[in-house]
Amino acid sequence: MKTELTALGAVVADTADPRVETRADTRLMRSLLIGIFILMVVYALYFGRAFFMPVILAFLLALTLTPIVRLLRKHGVPDVVSATLLVLLSLFILAVAGYLLSGPVIDLINNSSSIGLQLTERLEQLRRPFERIMQISREIEGLTQTSQEPGVQKVAVSQSGILSSAASNILSAGTSLTIIFVLSLFLLASGTMFYEKIIQSFASLSEKKRALRVVYDVEREISHYLLTVAAINLGLGTVIGLGLWALGMPNPLVWGAAAALLNFLPYVGALITLILVTIIALISFDTIPYALLAPAFVLLCDIVEGQFVTPMVVGRRLEINAVAIFIAIAFWSWLWGFVGALMAVPLLVVIKVFCDHFDGLSHVGNFLAAQPPAVVAEDDIADTGPAKG
Repeated sequence: MKTELTALGAVVADTADPRVETRADTRLMRSLLIGIFILMVVYALYFGRAFFMPVILAFLLALTLTPIVRLLRKHGVPDVVSATLLVLLSLFILAVAGYLLSGPVIDLINNSSSIGLQLTERLEQLRRPFERIMQISREIEGLTQTSQEPGVQKVAVSQSGILSSAASNILSAGTSLTIIFVLSLFLLASGTMFYEKIIQSFASLSEKKRALRVVYDVEREISHYLLTVAAINLGLGTVIGLGLWALGMPNPLVWGAAAALLNFLPYVGALITLILVTIIALISFDTIPYALLAPAFVLLCDIVEGQFVTPMVVGRRLEINAVAIFIAIAFWSWLWGFVGALMAVPLLVVIKVFCDHFDGLSHVGNFLAAQPPAVVAEDDIADTGPAKG
C-alpha cells in the first residue's frame, strides 16, 4: 500500500512539474505554427498560381534535361550551347505537336454532340432498361422550363465576349510558356553556379562535402527519373499511336499523344485514355467486337508499361504508393487544374527523394514509398507489447 502511494505521489509530482507543462506547451505551439505555415503555403500556391506554376514547370523541365547537358559537357560541349539547343528543340517539338494536333482536337470538340448521339445509337440495346427513367427526367425538365407566355419576363445573364476571353487565355498561355522556357534555359546554362553557392553557405569542410553530396544525389536521381519516365511515356504513346493506326482508328496521332501525356497520371491517365479510345472506337467501326480491339490493345500496352517496363527501367525504390498518388493528384488538380494534376507525381517523387536523404524526414519518404523497408507481422507487433506478470 505504501509503495502504491509513493508511486502515485511521484506521478502527481511529475504532472505538476512546470517543466513538463512547458514542454507540452512548446510542442503544441510548434504544431500550431506548422499547421499555420502549411495553410499559408497552400493559400500562396492557389492565389499565386500564375507565378508558381510556370516557375515549377521550368524547374522540372530543367531537371529533365540536366542528364543530357551533363553528358554533352563530358564531350566538351559548353553548358550554354547545349542548354540553348535543348530548349530550342523542346520549343520546336511543342510547336510542331501543337500544330499537328490542333486540327483533329478542334474537330473532336466541335463534333462532341454528334459523337454523343452516335454512341447512344450504338448502345441502344443497353439503353432500353433506362428508357423509363429518361422519360421521367424529360417530363421534369419540361415542367421546370420557363414559360413562353407573353406576360412572363425572361432574365438573361450577359456574358463577356468569347473573343476577348480567348485572347486573354492565349496571352496568359504565351506568357507562361515564355517564363518556362527562358527560366529553364538559365537554369541549364548556369552549370555549377548553384553548387558553388551551396558550398559557400557552410563553414566546415565536412558540412560542405555532405551538403554537396546530398544535392548531387537528389539532383541526379530526380533528373534521371524525370528523363526516363518522359522517354517511357513517349515510347508508349508511339506504340499506341502506331497500333491504333494499324487497326484503322481515326486520328491515331491524337490518341498516341494523349496516351503519352496522360501517362504522367498513374492509373487515372490510363483509365481516361482507355475510356476515350473506347468511345471513339464504338462509333467508328461497324461491329462492336472489332471496335473493342482498340481499347483492348491500349489496355495491353498500359499493363506491359506499368507492370514490366517502368519497374524494370526506373526501379522499385522510387515507386510511390497508390494512396499518396491519388491524394496528390486530387490536391494538385484542385490547386492548379489539369496542369497541376500532370505535375503531381513528379513533385511527389521530388519530395520523396529529398526526404530519403535526411534522417529527420525519412519517415515522410517511408510513408510515400510503395513498399515499406521491412514487413512486420501482426504476431511480431503483438509480441512487442508490455510484458505480463
